[in-house]
Amino acid sequence: MVFEQRKQIRLKKYNYSDSGWYFMTICTQNRECLLGNVINNKMILNKFGKIVDKKIKELTVYKNIEIDIYSVMQNHIHLILVIVGAAPGVGPIKKNINPILNIYLGSTQGSTPTIGEYVKRLKSLTTFIYIDNVKNNNWKPFSKRLWQRNYFEHIIRTEFDLNRIRQYIKNNPSNWNKDRNNLP
Repeated sequence: MVFEQRKQIRLKKYNYSDSGWYFMTICTQNRECLLGNVINNKMILNKFGKIVDKKIKELTVYKNIEIDIYSVMQNHIHLILVIVGAAPGVGPIKKNINPILNIYLGSTQGSTPTIGEYVKRLKSLTTFIYIDNVKNNNWKPFSKRLWQRNYFEHIIRTEFDLNRIRQYIKNNPSNWNKDRNNLP
């Protein structure tokens, strides 16, 4: 049996736990609209979209992880994740670590996760919650996966790039009708 080799999309020999600014897009499986709707150029989150929004914020309990800006859209998430120490003047935010979250996250002490570990935790937590709501609250079931297997990432290297991406994320709801994730 021959398996098709998946295309490598990460930079070889790059340490994704290094200090840096990372633009990321995480899509639902088959880009199914599970997170809410764009109405009058504004994203209106449904119950699951609100849960995802909350989990994005909660996962900043990781040591040295911050979220610069993000947008939860109908079928994807855009965010700029910062591993602190990437630029002069950037410092850690004091965080109130919730011990209950440690049950799901494991220890957050002593190491900086990779961006892949952050995405894995976010997907795992939200999938667990979604499955629970399928069983107990009649949410629409999904087939095989809730989230696409991988995610898009771009290492932000210049202030120009950072500002351009911030504007893109901010304007994403008003540009939804032109978005490549907006499938017919």
